[in-house]
Amino acid sequence: MKTRSMPRKGRGTLHIIAGLLMASALVRIGGHTGAALANEGSEEEGITASSLSSVTMQTDALLAAFQAREARLAEREAQLRDRMETLRSAEMEIDEKLAALRSAEESLRTTIAQADSAASHDLAQLASVYQNMKPKDAAALFEEMPPQFAAGFLGMMQADAAARIMTELAPETAFSFSVVLAGRNANVPTR
Repeated sequence: MKTRSMPRKGRGTLHIIAGLLMASALVRIGGHTGAALANEGSEEEGITASSLSSVTMQTDALLAAFQAREARLAEREAQLRDRMETLRSAEMEIDEKLAALRSAEESLRTTIAQADSAASHDLAQLASVYQNMKPKDAAALFEEMPPQFAAGFLGMMQADAAARIMTELAPETAFSFSVVLAGRNANVPTR
């Protein structure tokens, strides 16, 4: 079985284009030949020199425009480079400040936890003192305290010690402490 070779595409097109270019060149040369023979040699040199001068001036103007544009682009690039460097510097400074802020926040959190722990420990110790006092003496102190404050101590005490102190209080005062103790957790969400 013979395999047919496929003709290469585009080869004919190149020949056609080459032929057209050659024909164009011949027409141009032929068209200018008559005019060139009719004109004197000095006039032709003047036209060529003026044409060359015009082309040189256009080329110089174009070159100057490109150079000016290149200078503007270089200046813009330098400005952008400076701006990027400023942004990098600001970003580094922000990162450092954020790290310092996080460190300060952690330190503050630790300090608050220690203060809360110390305050809680102090209140528990004071509740223990009231609990170990004679009920009549403790009741006299509780009579002078605001109900919310006294109820907090009573809530920290063991039930039997708190009961002994409550029996020594005036009924109205004991009632106000009871209301505060009963309503302390009333607003806590159940779900």
